[in-house]
Amino acid sequence: MSLAKFEIFSTVVELGSLTEASVKLGLTQSAVSHALASLESEWGFSILSRGRSGIHLTSNGELVLQYIREILKWNEQMVQQIANINGLEVGTIRIGTFSSVSIQWLPEIMNYFNEYYPSIEIKLLEGDYNEIEHWISSGAVDFGFLSLPTLKSFEVIPLKKDRMLCILPDKHPLTQLSEINFEQIKGEMLIMPKKSCDNDVRRICKENNMIPNVKFELADDQAIISMVQNGMGISILPEMVLYRVPDNVRILSLEGDHYRSIGIAATSFKNVSPAVKKFITYIQSWLNESTQDNINFSQ
Repeated sequence: MSLAKFEIFSTVVELGSLTEASVKLGLTQSAVSHALASLESEWGFSILSRGRSGIHLTSNGELVLQYIREILKWNEQMVQQIANINGLEVGTIRIGTFSSVSIQWLPEIMNYFNEYYPSIEIKLLEGDYNEIEHWISSGAVDFGFLSLPTLKSFEVIPLKKDRMLCILPDKHPLTQLSEINFEQIKGEMLIMPKKSCDNDVRRICKENNMIPNVKFELADDQAIISMVQNGMGISILPEMVLYRVPDNVRILSLEGDHYRSIGIAATSFKNVSPAVKKFITYIQSWLNESTQDNINFSQ
């Protein structure tokens, strides 16, 4: 067994394709196939099934994958620690993220970070909250952005409170108000985020004893906004999502103090690599500064 074979196996699972994995790793497809066959021969069981629909983990492959990812993670941390000792900054950071963080935060943060640490590679996996929790648990990412609270087994660092707001089509009679309450929302048709994308709207409805009158459930924030724009109902969304709403959509405050709490989560922040620790520090610095121009990223 070797780390190279483990890396090949992990990459094939990540990409779901022998061809794509061979391109990414700079190997021939036959070399990738040989490495996988060698692991299966050494272990005495199949780790991948191959069919018309693509490549899938076998149950035994799924059991060993978590250990392989742990081995690769610790090897990566060792390489980074050696680089730190020698005054170098190298490594790979894998982050689970959702769309509003990907759009509003990460481009700026990654741009500044890359300026000072160009040899540290950042990989993003974007999904819903359930997917990000799974990626953290399985070791597919070093940490992930989530709406808190999350799984009790995770360590978390809260980052920002993001106000929850109500959006309505501009011809709706309630747009004459500056603030809307849940009694007024109760009679309206709601366009809701899907459960896997929402830890917040259902929570605040429950806290205010309101059973939502759900017309549609959608995973995409912009699709929800478009439905509201076209008069299909109203919605409740986080402020970060509403950075670019059409002119014919009105945004109203919700009565009371309602927000989602965005944070980052990991199985253990103590055990993350030096590169990951640096990046997390940058995230916190970026969010704590009133203007990005005042951040000193060279320290």
